[in-house]
Amino acid sequence: MKIAFLGLGKMGAPMARRLLAAGYDVTVWNRTRERADALAAQGATVASTPAEAVRTAEVVLTMLFDDAANEAVLFGPEGVLNALRPGALHIAMSTISVALSERLTAEHARRGQAFVAAPVFGRPNVAEEGRLWIVAAGAESAIQQARPLLVPLSRGLSVIGPQPRMAHALKLGGNFLITAMIHALSESFVFAESQGIAPAVFIETVNSALFQSPFYAAYANVMLNPPEHVGATIELGAKDLRLLREAAASRQTTLSFADNLAKIFAQAQQSGLGGEDWAVGQYRMAQRRAKSGNG
Repeated sequence: MKIAFLGLGKMGAPMARRLLAAGYDVTVWNRTRERADALAAQGATVASTPAEAVRTAEVVLTMLFDDAANEAVLFGPEGVLNALRPGALHIAMSTISVALSERLTAEHARRGQAFVAAPVFGRPNVAEEGRLWIVAAGAESAIQQARPLLVPLSRGLSVIGPQPRMAHALKLGGNFLITAMIHALSESFVFAESQGIAPAVFIETVNSALFQSPFYAAYANVMLNPPEHVGATIELGAKDLRLLREAAASRQTTLSFADNLAKIFAQAQQSGLGGEDWAVGQYRMAQRRAKSGNG
């Protein structure tokens, strides 16, 4: 099976490596050529344009940063949609807007191409280990075609429905829960500090007594021991909150907590924290807000 993989950032590069290690014939493309060239030694074929990458592919996987990047790569003059053959499958693994997911569904259908939305939960280190959790939606036949390619990338797969938009909506909702959890942890840590309690003691006690959640423990560890290499950033979190609120608004749904978090993220970006790790940046913003009295 000939595969094209487009987008070799912090998440895409390890995912492409996993497919190469699984023995797949993979052609890669990235806007920054050096990242694609780095995979050539592992057996990847490097394409100069997205169109070149997908022209003979049976399946193309995309892991691009945002809606703008997806639109440029998919709809541009050297883009995927015009070059991909009828009957080929596109697996969209980025976190994108519900509106763009709907547009892609219609465009692929018009061209006789299959389309599966398959956004992922997990940080870059989880992608390296092939332990992402993938949320998939699309026609049953397309899901079955995609499934073998998703196995080397993941520890689990949730198929949630026939409409690709559903997977992208669920991913935005899941990211909102992560953001809300980190915000609650951040303010809890700030409160603990104000009472003379070490945040590490606070989370160990509360997590043992209430949640027993490795997820809370892992994010608390990131917040209290900032990683050398940033995973998802505050900027990325702000983008996902915007997409969540846009999707909610399209269905006349109000999310007051998401609206409040969006304001806090905007303050974080204005304060120069946009490039910080998502969890670390939220914690630092909570500390700043506590000191300034801007709750």
